[in-house]
Formats: sequence, C-alpha cells, structure tokens
Amino acid sequence: MADVADIAGLHDVELAALATAGQRAAFGELVRRHGSAVRALLRRMGADPALADDIAQDACLAGFERIAEFRGEGTFQAWLKRIATRLYLKRVKRTLAQSLVQEAAEVGSDVAHGFVDARLDLDEALKGLPEAERVCVSLCYGAGFSHVEAAELLNTPLGTVKSHVKRGLDRLRAKLAGGPGETGRQVNG
Repeated sequence: MADVADIAGLHDVELAALATAGQRAAFGELVRRHGSAVRALLRRMGADPALADDIAQDACLAGFERIAEFRGEGTFQAWLKRIATRLYLKRVKRTLAQSLVQEAAEVGSDVAHGFVDARLDLDEALKGLPEAERVCVSLCYGAGFSHVEAAELLNTPLGTVKSHVKRGLDRLRAKLAGGPGETGRQVNG
C-alpha cells in the first residue's frame, strides 16, 4: 500500500488503477483533486450550492462504485463530470413537471426582479436561461465538452445541442451587454 505522499504524486490514471484494486486513499485523492470542479460545473448548470454538493457527493460515490469502468481514454475529471451531469439531469427530469407549474406562476415576479440589477454576473445570467440552453452552454463552455460529446451525454441530436448553445450564448450576450432592453436582440457570433 502506497503512503499518502506517494499517492499525491501519482497521475489520475494510476490513482484510478489503485482505487480499482481497493485502495480507498487513491480514490480519495481523485475526489480531492476534482471534487470542486464537479461542484462548480453543477452550479453553472443551475444547481444551488447545497444541491451541487449533494449531487457531487452522489457522483463521487457512483464513481467509486464504477471505478473499474474508467479506462483512462479521457481525463478522470471529465469522466466524473459526466456522472455528475447525468445525476443532475435525472434530478431535473424528476422535478420538471413541478418546476413548470411553479415557473408559470412566478414568471411575472421573475421578469420584474430578474433584470433590476444591470450588473448581472455570468452565473446569474445562466440561471435566467431556459433549462436546455443552460445545460448545453454549461457543458460546452463550462465543462469543456464538444458539441458531439454533449449530444451523446444528453442523448440529444447534435443539431439540437448546437441550436441550444447558439440561442443560449445569444441570450447571455444580450443580458450581459444591456439588460432587459437587449433580450430580444439577435447577436451574431
């Protein structure tokens, strides 16, 4: 068994191999290295901090249980982010019906309060996007997935992902550029 100092110096692929062999400390090091990036992605996708923490923890547990499936073809962080994204999307799908009813009732107040501050930051602007656009933009620009990878991950046609990303980026640019008067403006890019 390697000691903690030895584990900290290993590459992710080596740590994953040790974790597959039953070394919990190796997996703990992987979580230490990549857990905050997973939580940050979940927050960019729209999860509040507590939910992001919960889903990140669930993703780490699922990753530990499925560590033998990690083949090292991509980064461990991307593999763990895929698990977390799937868990988040499952949660979103379970609550979508409730959210739609609630959002319909709150549309008036969201519009009134959502654009009061002209200094919207990116996270706030992302929260204002429709769910599909927020997820696609977060995956492609926040997590670094290609459009093809996002389409595979979401089980959605590539063209749909590209459309969501384009519309989402246009809306983000408009919100960040000028606030409420700019939301209907088309931005090329």
